[in-house]
Amino acid sequence: MPQIVEPRYALTVHPLHAVFLGGTLSLFLGAALADAAYAKSFDIQWNNFSSWLLVGGLVFGGIALIFAIIDLFRAHQRARGIIPYAVVLLAAWIVGFFNALIHARDAWGSMPTGLVLSVITLVLACAATWLGFRTPHIRGAV
Repeated sequence: MPQIVEPRYALTVHPLHAVFLGGTLSLFLGAALADAAYAKSFDIQWNNFSSWLLVGGLVFGGIALIFAIIDLFRAHQRARGIIPYAVVLLAAWIVGFFNALIHARDAWGSMPTGLVLSVITLVLACAATWLGFRTPHIRGAV
């Protein structure tokens, strides 16, 4: 009698999705570090760097978010844990968007709110990356 083999684990993150998710984390990390450097040195160029890194993080995060939303609607590949991943990634994108609006102010007018929002965005991006790269279990596997 032939045995039916069921996969124990969901498919891993698509490589293109992984590139955008990793890029999101690194760009938001760069923005937080640039904000910290600006808070310490008062050199306006660090604020400009942070603004551009935030825009890049938002672009990469938006593309990763589109991948996550597509995965939500593909029932045959939906795995447990995709909903928290999509929600945390959306939260990181929203906080990053408001952070970009704060950075559009005058250079010192973005402090300390910009630094605080950059750290919150970074923490959310770290959580989203961890949730996105872990291998979720499907079909009752342990």
